[in-house]
Amino acid sequence: DIHHQGASFASSVFNLMNAIMGSGILGLAYAMAHTGIIGFCILLVGVSCLAAYSIHLLLKICDQTGERLTIDTLVWFDYISPTFINLYLLDFFFRGAWYEDGRLLLIIITLCIVLPLSILPKIGFLGYTSSLAFFFMVYFTVVIVVKKWSIPCPLPHNATSFSTISNSSDSDCTPKLFVISSKSAYAIPTMAFSFLCHTAVLPIYCELDRPTKARMQNVTNVGISLSFLLYLISALFGYLTFYAHVESELLLSYDRYLPRDVLVMTVRLAILLSVLLTVPLIHFPARKAAILILFGGRPFSWWIHTIATLVILGVVLLMAIFVPDIRNVFGVVGSTTSSCLLFVFPGIFYLKISNQNFRSFDSIGAIFLVVFGLIVGVFSFSVIVITWVQGP
Repeated sequence: DIHHQGASFASSVFNLMNAIMGSGILGLAYAMAHTGIIGFCILLVGVSCLAAYSIHLLLKICDQTGERLTIDTLVWFDYISPTFINLYLLDFFFRGAWYEDGRLLLIIITLCIVLPLSILPKIGFLGYTSSLAFFFMVYFTVVIVVKKWSIPCPLPHNATSFSTISNSSDSDCTPKLFVISSKSAYAIPTMAFSFLCHTAVLPIYCELDRPTKARMQNVTNVGISLSFLLYLISALFGYLTFYAHVESELLLSYDRYLPRDVLVMTVRLAILLSVLLTVPLIHFPARKAAILILFGGRPFSWWIHTIATLVILGVVLLMAIFVPDIRNVFGVVGSTTSSCLLFVFPGIFYLKISNQNFRSFDSIGAIFLVVFGLIVGVFSFSVIVITWVQGP
């Protein structure tokens, strides 16, 4: 391995928040609309606490085994963000242009931005780009708050302008505290996906300056707390803008009632760039896992490092180009693997590796995580399958 000064506390926090925050923030207002404000807050607090606790179990395993890289097999392939970027470029930015299919632009972005950041030897080097991604998310949240007062309520029906006569009633403008419906089933899977950062935790821990379990747990607590705050504010004001009419992807709601709004378009670009800067961060643990599996504990080699980077990004790029309609696959895989990575795997690994009695607090907590994760995964998968069957 190559040596350099460990990553600072702030840099590690930004990296962790970059791993946490992504496209999941766009679905939280929809989740609030179908669970109610208080119901959403209870669920969000619960999921965020469980996410922090599952990381606590991972860190405790590391302390017991004396290894900080042995659990990198948690990593799931990082095709999510490039595919998401491809879809965004196709749907919202470049219709009718000469690069309409988005393929050339995707290749250029990968070669000019993703590849140089991914080929860096240490994840700590991404602290600067991760801080930029975080401020993009702050900008998104601020605009959602400001736009609350730009859209009247009752909402215009299928409006392209606010001169349209409204078919909504004043009751539609009353926030609901608790809501239970068939669409409430999407709330916990959406939140679980929004707090999924476990693949990046161990590489960040490994490179943290003066790495200790307590110090890394503080990084986790700060990162999850700040992400929780932005999630709650953006979801609350997104919901209070559209109420029950909020779309499953929040920005689509603004497209409907504020078409071609310049500020909304800049927010879409900010989210795009934020997700783009997440790709290299997700790539690091994927590459680390592949190298560990294929080459074991061999010392750092630029040849292996570079070839692994090019192969993984090449596979990701080919998937994004030739399998653009991967959303159905992602729906099934995401609903199951997010609950596994967030709840099931940390609990199972702790129970397998830890030498504590099964009646200890952490062992009981690990069992709860496994059971809860299995329930969430099966439930999410069932809901998606039912939706497919009932869909057009």
